[in-house]
Amino acid sequence: MLTQTSSGGLTAIYPELQDRRVIITGGATGIGAGLVEGFVAQGAQVVFVDIQDAEGEALAARLAQGARHAPVYRHLDLVDIDSVRETIAAIVAEFGGIDVLVNNAANDDRHQIADVTPAFWEERMNVNLRHLFFAAQAVAPAMREAGGGVIVNFGSISWHLALPDLVLYQTTKAAISGLTRSLARDLGGDNIRVNTIVPGNVKTPRQEKWYTPEGEAEIVAAQCLPGRIVPQDVAALVLFLSSDGARMCTGHDYFVDAGWR
Repeated sequence: MLTQTSSGGLTAIYPELQDRRVIITGGATGIGAGLVEGFVAQGAQVVFVDIQDAEGEALAARLAQGARHAPVYRHLDLVDIDSVRETIAAIVAEFGGIDVLVNNAANDDRHQIADVTPAFWEERMNVNLRHLFFAAQAVAPAMREAGGGVIVNFGSISWHLALPDLVLYQTTKAAISGLTRSLARDLGGDNIRVNTIVPGNVKTPRQEKWYTPEGEAEIVAAQCLPGRIVPQDVAALVLFLSSDGARMCTGHDYFVDAGWR
């Protein structure tokens, strides 16, 4: 079954995702908001976390209208690992478990090599890499008890293309592929699937601030497919990987980049 998305495209409906319990990090804006919208449209029970409270609360209110389960927004600074553990434990207790974790949150601020200090290095590692492991660690026991689950980590096309002024961001995003493969191996015996989504240049307000119209045109020209990728395109792949149709998919990177080279 297919349904219309807010972007005007089509996405599949997966009946098994109805009522599934989902945590999405960085869900208030951009790709994250598209993920929240996608899972809510499937009838899933969605909790999304962020530090952008106004945007998160507005999104939750908008998507609650007509939803099988109104999405729940919670403030969470993912750099604070104690808070990550406490928040996930509270969600698991409230919903009686967790079926899907989407580790989407990250920060791609540009930076110069000469400006990187040890403190900035640590901050970037914490913002873009460390919390993915500890969030996965926190949900794994509940997934194991339930007989399985899904973890989706977000990588980036940037390190595959060696884009400029992103050395720390690209370091963390490259590491996520290794994290995914390791978690997939260690958690696979418990029927927990772990994969990485690698988005290309997705049209969001944040990304638009980095590119001129001419720059966007250059990106599209470098893609195999014409047009701009939107958050709903990324959400469509996340939904598939979270569904039973992807039951034998784990430990790999899945690209949504329109063939950008």
